[in-house]
Amino acid sequence: MKSSIEIQFQDQLNSYPAGATPNDIIDTVSVKNRSDIVAAEINGRPVDLTTPLTESGTLDLIVVDSAKGLDILRHSSAHIMAQAVKELFPEVKVTIGPSIEDGFYYDFDVFRPFTPEDLEKIESRMKEIVKSRLPFRRKVMSRDEAIRYFEETGETYKVEIIGAIDAEDVTLYSQGEFTDLCRGPHIPNSGFVKAFKLMKVAGAYWRGDERNRMLQRIYGAAFPSKEKLKKHLDLIEEAKKRDHRKLGKELDLFSILDEAGPGMVIWHPKGALLRYLVEDFERKEHLKRGYELVVGPQILKRELWEKSGHFENYRENMYFTNVDEIDYGIKPMNCLAHMLIYKSRIRSYRDLPIRYFELGVVHRHEKSGVLHGLLRVRQFTQDDAHILCTPEQLNDEILNIINFVRDVMGIFGFEYTMELSTRPEKSIGTDEDWDRATNALKKALLDLGVEHEINEGDGAFYGPKIDIKLKDALSRSWQCATIQCDFTLPERFGLTYVDKDGERKRPVMIHRVVLGAIERFLGVLIEHYAGAFPLWLAPVQAVVMTITDRHDAYARDLKQRLDENNVRVELDDRNEKIGFKIREARNRKIPYMLVVGDKEIEENRIGVRKRGQDNTVSMTVDEFVSQFDNEVKSRL
Repeated sequence: MKSSIEIQFQDQLNSYPAGATPNDIIDTVSVKNRSDIVAAEINGRPVDLTTPLTESGTLDLIVVDSAKGLDILRHSSAHIMAQAVKELFPEVKVTIGPSIEDGFYYDFDVFRPFTPEDLEKIESRMKEIVKSRLPFRRKVMSRDEAIRYFEETGETYKVEIIGAIDAEDVTLYSQGEFTDLCRGPHIPNSGFVKAFKLMKVAGAYWRGDERNRMLQRIYGAAFPSKEKLKKHLDLIEEAKKRDHRKLGKELDLFSILDEAGPGMVIWHPKGALLRYLVEDFERKEHLKRGYELVVGPQILKRELWEKSGHFENYRENMYFTNVDEIDYGIKPMNCLAHMLIYKSRIRSYRDLPIRYFELGVVHRHEKSGVLHGLLRVRQFTQDDAHILCTPEQLNDEILNIINFVRDVMGIFGFEYTMELSTRPEKSIGTDEDWDRATNALKKALLDLGVEHEINEGDGAFYGPKIDIKLKDALSRSWQCATIQCDFTLPERFGLTYVDKDGERKRPVMIHRVVLGAIERFLGVLIEHYAGAFPLWLAPVQAVVMTITDRHDAYARDLKQRLDENNVRVELDDRNEKIGFKIREARNRKIPYMLVVGDKEIEENRIGVRKRGQDNTVSMTVDEFVSQFDNEVKSRL
């Protein structure tokens, strides 16, 4: 072992005794906000502040407010929660406890489900552990020694985990009397957890497999400060108010009923109209950009799904049926029919690019545990398009799609980020084709100067993709649009075009969606707008309200005039007080309330009250229609 090591730290290269820790090195220089440092990196490898360093290299600090620091803070919080649970319920067995976005969870094998009272006790005990500032102590054990340790303590899940680790040694971490299997690193001591809250309990199968035992999963939130935790909790409360399942019921948009089947959406009149408006907008936008509308069948022969690779790589997500002793697959995607349309006749290079667009209904066998309102369903409609082009046209087509997405997201008021997802472990196609497809997507992003993350191994099984994630009004991220580049399926289906030299060449296929699943997008849209849709999207744009029944005839005539001017309007001529009618319309989030009384009839006008405003403005019908039309055209 070396007697000394060379460490580059804060633009200085110094020599230290081998075995010096990051804490030792930090002590030799002036470091601001020392209490914010939770761990360090040596040559890019994260380590505890107390880890003896045995190699030369570059030392960097990890502060609690960084992405890596938050991950460490939250994972350490999961360990503290597990310690509290074991102290309060010694018979419980611990499994795994990772950090997640905004917090952490830990899965426990329990003799009975946790109650809300249990969560209060666990959180109270966690606060005591935090106050005790217990140090996190790291220990390296041989694999066999660790197995014996956890066998003796009855932690059978840890024994199973270690059994799957292909290494001679493993690391354990302890705080107080609690010891857990973990790679680390961790915060220096439990006192670094400044703000946390246990959120809920849910069921979770061990290793996510329905055949395994059901565990109890406790979720928690953790942040570097009480202020940031409070902001997060406030956002959660706002998200509850915006929950599309709650608003879908209140606004009478849709229902999902057990008697109809999980993951199957039943659209009510107003929800169906909202959906129609979005789909009609999409069709027109595609036609403006040179797409052709197509429609494919719901089921296709199994042999086609085998040819495409879906049967081998995607069949667990598919439904199958048998007709006249022939196996069919219910389509989970629309690309096969689009390729058959392309292949129906000889194509010339002069025909390309060809852009097929379909609002295609697809079915996917999602597990019941992941179904969630409109956001995760089993039957949905994709705004699916497949572009077949020459390799020379590929870059321009990808750029056009990105600009298309930008235009649409601007109309709906979404910010977004982009990721490039690369080849997954389970895939088809040659290395050369994957490299060509990945480089094409990279080039388009670079040409547009788009900042993006690399999401290794998360591409489709037939090609890499650009994933576009929306940010809603609460800054939550949602996956919707995607652009996939595919050299493989055109090869498998023998797609060709006759080039200018008379030779047959292979086209490239781009799979893309702009909104993605219409159901999912509408769920996001409902929450983004909190149900208060802009005028052009509102299923009911205005409601005419009478003050007494002597105003009914004028109100009916007004409604007819508005109908003729393409206003989606309702008439409320019930024998109720006008204040009650206004409150009800406000709760229904209707953009315009049009009040009719004696004065309005006398002056041949209407009282116009806009959503979110308390004042009523007198207008002629023509003035209102002009204002209304301008708002609709502006998509306000």
